[in-house]
Amino acid sequence: MSAHGPQTDVVTVGRVYCDLIFTDVPRMPTMGTEVYAGGFGMHAGGGAAITAAHLVAQGRSATLAAILPGGAFGPMIRDELHAAEIDLSLCRSAEPGTEAQVTAALVGGEDRAFITHRSGPAAPRLNEVALGRTGAQHMHIAELATLVEMPELLTMARAAGMTVSLDCSWDETVGLTDAAPLIAAVDVFLPNAAEAERLADMGAVPPVAPITVIKEGAKGATVWSKGGREHAPAKRVTPVDTTGAGDAFNAGFLHAWLGGQPLDACLVAGNTAGARAIGVRGGFPPQRAAHVAQLGHEVLP
Repeated sequence: MSAHGPQTDVVTVGRVYCDLIFTDVPRMPTMGTEVYAGGFGMHAGGGAAITAAHLVAQGRSATLAAILPGGAFGPMIRDELHAAEIDLSLCRSAEPGTEAQVTAALVGGEDRAFITHRSGPAAPRLNEVALGRTGAQHMHIAELATLVEMPELLTMARAAGMTVSLDCSWDETVGLTDAAPLIAAVDVFLPNAAEAERLADMGAVPPVAPITVIKEGAKGATVWSKGGREHAPAKRVTPVDTTGAGDAFNAGFLHAWLGGQPLDACLVAGNTAGARAIGVRGGFPPQRAAHVAQLGHEVLP
């Protein structure tokens, strides 16, 4: 049961990582070299968790379907998820001995790079009964690779009467032959500009889903739909850490879209949520970041 009652608005599905975030990085390292970061933080990560946290911060209830790590990172990640008031009833713990899923993020100005280790399945196996019990109206799948691994999510979501959105989270191991029909089957697809360009180079030119939203960072965001193309400029803000900004955008856009707002208003809501997210370290909403700092997971410069 979520903190908001026996039912939830959105189910988010995807991997949960421990994010090791290095900020104020003067340049990206190359093999055989070392650089020193001005700041460091350790946080729960992964698009499914971050989008869920931002949805809750906007007043919606969210249920996460993920495999939660054990070991040294487990308590910290669970602390953050509980502090964010995310319903964990569809989660399960990783099998003993499973390696942790970790992302190291290097952030310098508007530039960033990631290195990630995945382990085990993308998410717990779900069923229509469990999904139906949540009462959710929408499912958000946080990684294209997760949907390729678990294509049954689409069938189960539709059987439960849910609309479906999908982030890309580019994975070079995913081919267009596997991905294209899955992308076309969702209601809202939310790649960033680099991911959209890669897909276009492979032959999938926007729009690739009924509603295709391209997140363009400092340039804002653009949406394609049967009504045409619309663009909204980004909010001007001094970035602290851009980790999770796209996932926060997803939450802002989806919150407005599920509320029946027009697509131009959804873009503005997404840009606003993304701008708010980059003002703090870690992907979780600012009010949660303060709580996490009290837990001792944040190491400031």
